Amino acid sequence: MPTTRTAGIRYRGLTARDLALIAVFAAFIAVLSISGQITVPLSPVPITLQTLGIMLAPALLGWKRGTLAVAVFLVLGLAGLPLFAGGAGGLGVLAGPSAGFIVSWIPAALVIGFLTDLMVRGGRYRFWAGLAVNVLGGVLVVYAVGVPWLGVAMGNDHLAALVAMVAYLPGDLAKAVIASLIAAAVYRAYPIPPAGRPVIEEAGTGDKGDGAARGEGA
Repeated sequence: MPTTRTAGIRYRGLTARDLALIAVFAAFIAVLSISGQITVPLSPVPITLQTLGIMLAPALLGWKRGTLAVAVFLVLGLAGLPLFAGGAGGLGVLAGPSAGFIVSWIPAALVIGFLTDLMVRGGRYRFWAGLAVNVLGGVLVVYAVGVPWLGVAMGNDHLAALVAMVAYLPGDLAKAVIASLIAAAVYRAYPIPPAGRPVIEEAGTGDKGDGAARGEGA
């Protein structure tokens, strides 16, 4: 049977543009973190805009660049820069009540970025699907890690869950809506190219006798 080949494009590595986008979005998350906060009664963790940045970075940049942007922000904050809620910084925040939320941001970015990549690759960014992705990663994943940790800090799991539902959830759902609206508008007006350098690859299919041809196209 003759061999048939189809050419495809894969993206590998990171370009200078990718590194610039990572730096810009890490700075954007930092600005949201220090732009203000609302104190929550009965809870030591204030309301901030951080989660909006955690949703937007992977929604716009994809899983690789978005997760790296969040990671860069976390590294800078844990290194001592006052980038977390209340101007906190350093490794000491990992022993505080907000540590669970901070730890959850990496898996949240991975979930949002991966699912958004699948959606965009399958067609286009759709608001309602994007909203579901942002709620899943930016709310459910964050709460799954952050709320139990907050319960330990408060000494009452039920109170922590109640505070999260009443105080944090409405604002986080609003952030998910805003992030989805922004992402939908950006993808329509100026979709950001995929991360990495485009590499054209050939995939061959055929019988066992054409292994050499397949090897040339790998």
